[in-house]
Amino acid sequence: MAHFAITPLGDAAVTVELGTGIDPETHRLVMLFAAYLEDHPLPGMIEYVPAYASVTIHYDPLQVYGSALAQGENGAEPELADLSPYEIMELRVRQALGQMRMEQEFTPKRVEIPVCYGGEFGPDLEEVAAHNGLTAEEVIRIHCSRDYQVYMLGFAPGFPYLGGMDKRIAAPRKKTPRLAIPKGSVGIAGEQTGIYPIETPGGWQLIGRTPVPLFLPDRDPPTLLEAGNLVQFYPISREEYDRWSRTPK
Repeated sequence: MAHFAITPLGDAAVTVELGTGIDPETHRLVMLFAAYLEDHPLPGMIEYVPAYASVTIHYDPLQVYGSALAQGENGAEPELADLSPYEIMELRVRQALGQMRMEQEFTPKRVEIPVCYGGEFGPDLEEVAAHNGLTAEEVIRIHCSRDYQVYMLGFAPGFPYLGGMDKRIAAPRKKTPRLAIPKGSVGIAGEQTGIYPIETPGGWQLIGRTPVPLFLPDRDPPTLLEAGNLVQFYPISREEYDRWSRTPK
């Protein structure tokens, strides 16, 4: 790989920057590297966290150094024992990037999310429409007209940062954030859209709500969505929302 940067994150993590912008090609590389780490975990690695343009690898320094000593005793890479845990991880990350197949295609999982738009579930729908010179129905149609890339999860457990929203329905954050946004709320902030998986404060413009739970801590995995997924929204009525909510999860 021609362009990447490796930097320490504290004393037990390393961040691998695979690009400088938020775009599909950079995210493809992020997901390819994440898939490689899933299939070829580095010695001492605890977990990896994909983001917009990077993957952060958390590791146990003692396990990393212990694995280097073991390799040295077996006659392989004895020089690793003279390096710090971070230097060992940096070397192994570079080796992993060199072995990863850049031309490989990443096939994302597609998830459909029902949304009841407007009314009490989408109190800012009319404001978003007025900001863009559209009707509420046009905002809904545009919001449901494309697939969205899950670039990363963050802010709250299972909160997906979705890329690819049509600029015609972009809207600024609220000047004064709400103290409590109900779980399942679908919002817009700038040129991004997202879904609140739990009740939490927030400043996004709320246009609807989904009855589908995004965060179930007793499940494995506990989040419905993962980085790399594609999300497609589709509108449902209030009656459909109520029926869906009564269905056992």
